[in-house]
Amino acid sequence: MPDRPHTPLLDRVHVPADMKGLSDVELRRLADEVRAETISAVSVTGGHLGAGLGVVELTVALHAVFDAPRDRIIWDVSHQCYPHKILTGRRDRIRTLRAEGGLSGFTKRSESAYDPFGAAHSSTSISAALGFAVARDLGGAPAHGIGDCIAVIGDGAMSAGMAYEAMNNAGHLEKRLIVILNDNEMSIAAPVGAMSSYLSRLYAGDPFQEFKAAAKGAMSLLPEPLREGAKRAKDVLKHMTVGGTLFEELGFSYVGPIDGHDLDQLLPLLRTVKARATGPILIHAITKKGKGYAPAEAARDKGHATAGFNVLTGEQKKAPSNAPSYTNVFAGALLAHAARDPRICAVTAAMPDGTGLAKFMERYASRCFDVGIAEQHAVTFSAGLAAGGMRPFCAIYSTFLQRGYDQVVHDVAIQRLPVRFAIDRAGLVGADGATHAGAFDIAFLANLPGFVVMAAADEGELVRMVATAAAYDDGPIAFRFPRGEGVGVEMPADPAPLEIGQGRMVQEGAGVALVSLGTRLSEVMRAAEALGARGLRPTVFDARFAKPLDAGAILRLARSHDALITIEEGAVGGFGSHVAQLLAEAGVFDTGLRFRSMCLPDTFIDHASPEAMYRTARLSAADIEAKVLEVLGVAVVGKRA
Repeated sequence: MPDRPHTPLLDRVHVPADMKGLSDVELRRLADEVRAETISAVSVTGGHLGAGLGVVELTVALHAVFDAPRDRIIWDVSHQCYPHKILTGRRDRIRTLRAEGGLSGFTKRSESAYDPFGAAHSSTSISAALGFAVARDLGGAPAHGIGDCIAVIGDGAMSAGMAYEAMNNAGHLEKRLIVILNDNEMSIAAPVGAMSSYLSRLYAGDPFQEFKAAAKGAMSLLPEPLREGAKRAKDVLKHMTVGGTLFEELGFSYVGPIDGHDLDQLLPLLRTVKARATGPILIHAITKKGKGYAPAEAARDKGHATAGFNVLTGEQKKAPSNAPSYTNVFAGALLAHAARDPRICAVTAAMPDGTGLAKFMERYASRCFDVGIAEQHAVTFSAGLAAGGMRPFCAIYSTFLQRGYDQVVHDVAIQRLPVRFAIDRAGLVGADGATHAGAFDIAFLANLPGFVVMAAADEGELVRMVATAAAYDDGPIAFRFPRGEGVGVEMPADPAPLEIGQGRMVQEGAGVALVSLGTRLSEVMRAAEALGARGLRPTVFDARFAKPLDAGAILRLARSHDALITIEEGAVGGFGSHVAQLLAEAGVFDTGLRFRSMCLPDTFIDHASPEAMYRTARLSAADIEAKVLEVLGVAVVGKRA
């Protein structure tokens, strides 16, 4: 197979307007070429493959029928947007996806006029599209104009309450709004809950029969295996009125189900909707994640997130590792405690694989709960479990925990309930960029009264922190750890819980004390080694706890050193700010201590490798060394490493 697929039609399409002269037959060929180009590009860059392959035909149909960028197409989550980017003037850069300086793996307003709304978290598209629709009707963009507003949302994203809040409001406002439910029966993990069951039984009733006729949307026309997924066409929920659906009760006209891979259905339906729609309409399209690429279709996660891969075999190109991943270390440690303590249970919000809980779910099915894309519910559900006498571990990525912050404050912290928060993907995560960075959890948790907040410096420390959380019943406790592999330390055979609020001395020195929180410790030690070559030996202290601080140890370090520098993988307002408050209250600054706090800068950092992102954040070993020399007033000749 050549490095690039043969794409004669796609080669003629630079922007969606170039598709307007293509026949329906040519559009079907174009879809095949877009699929081939997507597979080829992601084989080089890695990324979200399955989601994009599942919407190739839908993407082609939307851009063939509607007039982007005047018509605003909003992709929920937007990890399925690679075909959209190929068709909207970015094909020449598609092999820079998720690389430093390259295309984002999600829609991004600053990247293209064809990306009207940025995304990466789920269930926001209907709210945003409704906002555009109202702005259109109020004349908010007269210079460019706003046409149709289309939200494309997956069935997994429809499990989040925000989608229903938006639909309820849209039905009330009765604005012309098009929502396409991309129903592939799989978000990242299999969808769970009553909504998934409802979609599995849903039948398109009497309304808009002419639309369905135009689209040839009868279930009998669906090919296998999509027909099996459309058995929803037989059973109307008993409590609904005849011919009604949940969506119609919310004020939407419902059309479907249709085959989302059949352009003979998609094109006539979208053209009819464009010509005749008035109020809000929901189009129910059945698709298959990973469609058209056998390795993705066969994969357990349908190619949700892949490394680069061999196009012929689908084999991913992953570098060998000598250390386990932090996620697997957490999962193994939790399983060990669950075997001894029947009160330990686990909660995830649609990420059983990503959080490492899939094995827990297999072994202790009755004690593991995937609540769907519903972080708010996950937190309060965990609070209820804790109040009921269980010991819940609520495992949520740092970036997604932000979505449940009110519940963390109101339902957990104020009530001092012992929910254990396992915060994965802490710090900068690389190719997914700012939207997925775990930058803020130290700051937003450590300011809550009664919260214990820990950060693991390595995988051995993580095991100890799981033990600490399992044994702690006095209130909420959180421990954070990064994406990726550990540093290869020896694992403790029988990890004992840490003493709450107690750090550890790593290296005794003089002059300057480096107080580290989290996995920057390895960079701190590299910096210390480089400083040693200059005749300087800094003290290195692993704080372990952002709250409560090891106040005694930190004050001793401040009073016995000329300078003290904190280092963390969190935003302004986190660990360093708490240390500064401690030192100020103790009057240590009056003695002339030179204090600096090294943390993530007050800006969002674009996607790149984690190493490059930390260099941008000035948190590499070279940056730490330079900061020490600066604070000590040592002149350095030469450029920053």
